[in-house]
Amino acid sequence: MMYPKESFMGRCSALLKTFSLPGLALLLAGCSANPIYTTTGIVLSNYAESEATPYVLQMSDTEMACALGEGTDPLIYSFSRVTSAPDTTGSLLMLLAANCSEYRAWEAELNYLRAEYNDNIPAARDARESAKRLHARTAERRYNSYRRAMAAYDFDPAAEPLECPFLFTDQDELTFLLGLLTGMQAIVNDASSGALAGVPRNIAPRAERAAQCVENDKWGGLPNAIRALVWLLLPDTRPELSPDPWQVLDSSREQGVEMGMRASHAVQVVAAETFGRPDVLADAIAHFADADTLLDVSEDYRLVDEVARTIVQFSSDKHWTTNYGYRTPSNFFGKMSPERSNSHVEVMDLDGLL
Repeated sequence: MMYPKESFMGRCSALLKTFSLPGLALLLAGCSANPIYTTTGIVLSNYAESEATPYVLQMSDTEMACALGEGTDPLIYSFSRVTSAPDTTGSLLMLLAANCSEYRAWEAELNYLRAEYNDNIPAARDARESAKRLHARTAERRYNSYRRAMAAYDFDPAAEPLECPFLFTDQDELTFLLGLLTGMQAIVNDASSGALAGVPRNIAPRAERAAQCVENDKWGGLPNAIRALVWLLLPDTRPELSPDPWQVLDSSREQGVEMGMRASHAVQVVAAETFGRPDVLADAIAHFADADTLLDVSEDYRLVDEVARTIVQFSSDKHWTTNYGYRTPSNFFGKMSPERSNSHVEVMDLDGLL
């Protein structure tokens, strides 16, 4: 049966009126909680944790890994709007994203040191400001990574007494441990930015306590390296009868080499720079370079060792750029000057060029 046009429009008008504002709001709310989105979020989060994370930890290309963090984190974490926040994977992704912004901050720092070496004041000031902004962004990302890692295991680092989280797998332990280390790095980045990010300094003593929740020998001395760094920053946190923090860092780096994951080296380098110990810095860089010929890198955690390498390499580049105006030559990594024995000087074969 056909209805007149006026009758049809009238019925449409009446139908629209039945969708009052509360009804429309309910309808829209139902759309935002689409079960397909929820299911997709759960699937992606589970896949990222069970497959993507182990794969990424085995990578050796640190720049590709950090690009993955920057590009994937918004996608994976956006599903926290429709399901539980994927904090475990989200902590690692934000950690990787922070590495990207830190690499850019490092380049700005080297530009600053190079300009200063050449007495180019305007260029030095510009590079310095760029580095501060990038360190602030890095600090923000690392603070987010730290908070996600704590939330992933329902861990309250300020609780009294301390209650260690349930860490069921090696991946859980490493994620938690890297979360603590990232929190410490956030403090260092914020200090380099001039406190632009406002990262709370109470992370340090909390990380020192929480690091005891993870077995030190199992993770190549990294838990004790974190504790030793905090003892240097906050001497009051150091327990009575505990070893000298610098001795702990030495021991930790040896354990890291044995495990095939030199994260403790990176902590020692950061400590040496922070507290003005050029002797420790030179020794740590040389030891890291020498270990290349002895190290059996852990296949499961290759990325951790490679990220440590970038930190040690940058420290060496800073020293070389400050003193010589250019970054470390590849065949001088592990040395602090271009001087070396004539018996080891490489001579170019000019015959091949003729």
